[in-house]
This record gives sequence, C-alpha cells and structure tokens, in this order.
Amino acid sequence: MSWAGPDELFLSTSLASFLDKKLIVLLRDGRKLLGTLCSFDQFANVVLQNACERVIVGELYCDVPLGLYVIRGENVLLIGELDRERDELPAHMTCISEIEIRKAEKAERDLKDLKGSMRKRMEFLDFD
Repeated sequence: MSWAGPDELFLSTSLASFLDKKLIVLLRDGRKLLGTLCSFDQFANVVLQNACERVIVGELYCDVPLGLYVIRGENVLLIGELDRERDELPAHMTCISEIEIRKAEKAERDLKDLKGSMRKRMEFLDFD
C-alpha cells in the first residue's frame, strides 16, 4: 500500500484546483450559493465573485444576485464545481423574480407551520 506524500496530500485536499471556476456552495442553514471562487484560506473561508443565491420553491426558482460574497468556513457544508456546458436545472423549473420567490417561500413556510400546529393539536387523539 502506498501513502501519499505531503505534496500529493496538499493538492488533493486543497481548494486551489477550484480557483476561477464556477462553484456551488451549500451552507449549514440550507442556502445554495453559486459563484466563481476567487480566494480561500486554511479555514475554508471562501470568497465568491459574481455570487448569487439560488432559491428553489417547488418547481420555481430564482437566482438572487449578491456580487462579491465572503463565506465563513464554519458555515460551509459542501463545495462542488459546476459544469459550465450543462444546464444546471431541469427544463420543468420556472425562473421567477425575487419578489415572487420570496412570496412563495413565505407561503411554503406558513403551510409548514400550519401543518406542525395542526399535528400538535391532534396529538391527544393518539392514533398509534
């Protein structure tokens, strides 16, 4: 069994290979950010150029522009490279404005809260 030397290990675990490439960054709070990686450090703090937040609600989506965006490393769950030659979303997804997607997000959140409160009210029936 062969072990990777320090140089090989550094290259395989570094974000250097992603510099100047379009990435998707998934954050701990569930947000999805897209942008071009222009800088990073040893704590996985990253700087995205031309960043946008991709908000998806059902079959609707919106890319909310953020510009130059700094992300603290402790909030990063996953970083992946996007294929520039492929469509990023399925054809059935519909792009809408930021105002419309925020309304859809609020409606989805309200529905989730309503289901949760109805479930709590029904717990006394004990269907199990």
